[in-house]
Amino acid sequence: MAKKFRKGLLLAKIQPTAGTGASPAAGTDAILMRNVTVTPLVVEYAERDLIRPYLGNPGQIPVSKHQQIEFEVELAGAGTAGDAPAWGVLMRGCAFAETITAGTDVVYNPITDSHEMVTLHYFMDGILHKMIDARGTVNFDVTSKGIPFMRYRFIGTMEPITDAAMPSGVDYDKFIKVIGVNKSNTPTWSIGAYTGCLQSLTVDMANQLVWRTLIGCEGAVISDRSPTGNMVIELPTIAQLNWPTLVSNATDQAIVLTHGQTAGNIIEISIAAAQITNPTYSEQDGIAMLNLGLNLQPKDGNDEIEITVK
Repeated sequence: MAKKFRKGLLLAKIQPTAGTGASPAAGTDAILMRNVTVTPLVVEYAERDLIRPYLGNPGQIPVSKHQQIEFEVELAGAGTAGDAPAWGVLMRGCAFAETITAGTDVVYNPITDSHEMVTLHYFMDGILHKMIDARGTVNFDVTSKGIPFMRYRFIGTMEPITDAAMPSGVDYDKFIKVIGVNKSNTPTWSIGAYTGCLQSLTVDMANQLVWRTLIGCEGAVISDRSPTGNMVIELPTIAQLNWPTLVSNATDQAIVLTHGQTAGNIIEISIAAAQITNPTYSEQDGIAMLNLGLNLQPKDGNDEIEITVK
């Protein structure tokens, strides 16, 4: 019987111990996602490079294997201020710390050490893919007239792929309904002291995900990060925003964007120090737009970006 690609389910749970997978459950650990891409088997090969008295492929020997999954999750709150959002487990797996202030907010900021791991179970219409010791990276996209979302990519240790029935009791209640990006739903934003007409803000954390295979150890490592971004704004006057000087002098600017107005579904993206790079012009609806590259810098360390859910 043919398998339906859209009949899928992803479960994710923090994994306390390396090498020992957690046991995510459909009722507590389901991830509401979209646009999934699964690479069920990533294999590295060593060439045999044999010399023989005839031509032909000498063959390859597999020397390393792991799994990869990419997917998107809508960027929405937790429903109640001070509760961790349902996607918090994914942020922790992408080298973010989670700081909960009960009744107020939950803050995510990147960390350098003690990166957590997650166990991921992905069901595709009767086929189960288990990934343990997984670590990842994340992109953020807030674009006008669109749905704000995060794009995740995880790699991890591949467990045997098996036949398995879809679990029952799947619960997505922790994922509250997202709201679209527009003037009323996204009330404030700024770059430095300037605020005007913003079309989009995107950020790529660019965690350097490395699959290391050594004698005695193997696994996913986040060895570095180089976060970048891009923003598109309606072209201001130079008096309003002197972007040529900012680019020429490599002057860092703080960027803040708030999406949502109702407690429990407010997301604030705060960038401490963004170097503005690669300005270009574009056009939207016959209006001149300014595209600005962003190179996110640490200010005091582990503060290139801060995501506050409140």
